[in-house]
Amino acid sequence: MDTPGQAPMAAPLLLWVVLLRWASGGGFTRAGRTWQHCTDLRPLDVLSEAVPPGALARGMRVLQVQGLRGLQLSASRPRALAFPASRLFIHCDRFPEEFSIIVTLRALRRPAKRNEYIFTLMVEESPGVLVGMRYAPDKLHFMFWSQERAGGWQSRVTFPNVSLSDSRWHTLVLAVSGQSFSLTVDCSVPKDVVVETPFPASLSVRRASFYLGNRRRRKGVFTGLLRQLVLLPGADATPRMCHGLNFKVATLSVPSVLQDVPAKAVSNEVLKYPYETDMKVTLGARPRCSKQEKAQFWFNASRRGLYLCNGSTWLSMLEVQPRLDYVEEHQKLVTNSETMGVEVFSIPRLGLFAATANRLTPPGSAIYRWTDGKFVHYQNIPTHQAQSWKYFTIGKKIFLAVANFEQNERGQEFSVIFKWSRRKAKFLAYQRISTHSARDWEAFVIQGEAFLAVVNHREGNNHNIDSVIYRWNPRTGLFETNQTIPTSGAYDWEFFTIGPYSFLAVANTFNGTSTRIYSHIYIWLRGSFQLFQSILTFGAADWEVFHIGDRVFLAVANSHSYDSGMPAPSNFYAINSSIYELNVTAQMFVKFQDLLTYSALDWEFFSVGDDSFLVVANSFDGFTFSVNSIIYRWQGYEGFVAAHQLPTVGCRDWEAFHTAEGSFLLYSSAREPLSKVLRLKTT
Repeated sequence: MDTPGQAPMAAPLLLWVVLLRWASGGGFTRAGRTWQHCTDLRPLDVLSEAVPPGALARGMRVLQVQGLRGLQLSASRPRALAFPASRLFIHCDRFPEEFSIIVTLRALRRPAKRNEYIFTLMVEESPGVLVGMRYAPDKLHFMFWSQERAGGWQSRVTFPNVSLSDSRWHTLVLAVSGQSFSLTVDCSVPKDVVVETPFPASLSVRRASFYLGNRRRRKGVFTGLLRQLVLLPGADATPRMCHGLNFKVATLSVPSVLQDVPAKAVSNEVLKYPYETDMKVTLGARPRCSKQEKAQFWFNASRRGLYLCNGSTWLSMLEVQPRLDYVEEHQKLVTNSETMGVEVFSIPRLGLFAATANRLTPPGSAIYRWTDGKFVHYQNIPTHQAQSWKYFTIGKKIFLAVANFEQNERGQEFSVIFKWSRRKAKFLAYQRISTHSARDWEAFVIQGEAFLAVVNHREGNNHNIDSVIYRWNPRTGLFETNQTIPTSGAYDWEFFTIGPYSFLAVANTFNGTSTRIYSHIYIWLRGSFQLFQSILTFGAADWEVFHIGDRVFLAVANSHSYDSGMPAPSNFYAINSSIYELNVTAQMFVKFQDLLTYSALDWEFFSVGDDSFLVVANSFDGFTFSVNSIIYRWQGYEGFVAAHQLPTVGCRDWEAFHTAEGSFLLYSSAREPLSKVLRLKTT
């Protein structure tokens, strides 16, 4: 018999996904067209080949960041970071027709519109790139020399929406086979691209050389850290790399100098591989950072941080992590009316914004812009008892979707998607979608396709209705119905990924007679969401997924306990909300911790330095809406422990955000037209 909260088909479904992945991409060779006679399909460690035995090449430096070592490459000597391709291609002078490239890197935050090369393969007498990889702030390009036409020409495959420039470690697996190109970042869902021009079946590498972090010139030199660069002929390396939990640092082969155990000094010798050489460090006040100071370091004594000049800005290399000390009120944000939800987002080149979902119509809801350290009113938008906003992008298009709970003046019930107009610098109505007392929108991308899911709460007095998932049609530029999922008085969708798998959790609140009902987690299989696991909840209002190290958690906010067929409890609203943790062996979420909450409506996870926190929106204790909301600190073995009590009134939603001024929390009140911005004071 199946126990509550367990999905009996969870393990077979995940096993099916793994088998499908191996069956569709694991072989990766064509009959009669393998590359085995050239290299026996062994991994070719490009990075190790560039590191001379016993020493580092000029222009290389070893740095350790976030517990991992990587190579920093100098921009002044691009040719010193090169070696002949013949050192790898021993038995032939052809690049494999089918292969994977595995890269582990840490890219620094850089100015927009700047491209940096990870590696190139170039013939000495030609400026063209035979094979290469470079990245921009939000995309990655793979380049190769196509020979289908006389003389050949440069071809480029672009993977959009790839964000690497966050000063964190990432592992990329690029699999190439003919016209098919697949990119996997940190073992997430692969981005697949099919192009007209296939990768050449016979690409000569005679008289060619590999260049690390450049294309034989100073422009576009890689400024981050490179840990792994491996060419694996004849195979899709994704299943081989994505078998653990620490996906971002999955390893196939790294140079010995970058491995975990450093070389030890023999007698009075220095370290075999020096970590720093020829380094200049400036002390005192913040100095100028220009081309003259490029590659120089500055030690900020007040923040105990070490920074590197990249020619224009100081980049953080090592810094003492801040710790949360206390919380103080930063701003009283007067809103159009009571606020049911808030969304904080950024628009490129314009900065930070917040959208409030307000109850009354008119005046509707509003958008605020962060100006001089505070939110300032920017735009009013007509809404009808708005419940929440969702910000998302598709390519260069910027959207904001509102969930309307009530009908408009004509008796029509629509929720609306707004699109940012760059010309008018404001949001304009773009698409209306028929909804039923909508509570929430969730936007996500699966295998390169954009989706938008709406939570329908009820239709009239019927709470057991379908919620809908819409798929973006790039030809029409509109969202179209893709799938319906039965829900019961639902409040919230939460999309998340674990490795290559995509999940969607719904918070079911009320089925017409009881709040003691199952909420469900769905997994994406064969082009649609299918049931993965059911969890008993009590008026569930929100799901929040978060990661701490390699562990994956899912927190539910339970709002109240009511069942028409059961005796009334002493307090409907003082109930436990629960945190679940993914059990990899059981392939399901299991309860990790219960926390007493008071009609909880939202969880928000955030970090300060190396510390992790959860803040709960307590809205009503059965007697008053003036209830303390609690910040819980992650204490490892102890779980989450209450750390700060925050006075709130009818708290409905929390949003955490960071600016140049510091870290903040924004909470919305569903009982008064006043929200508050709280500042996280650190030491």
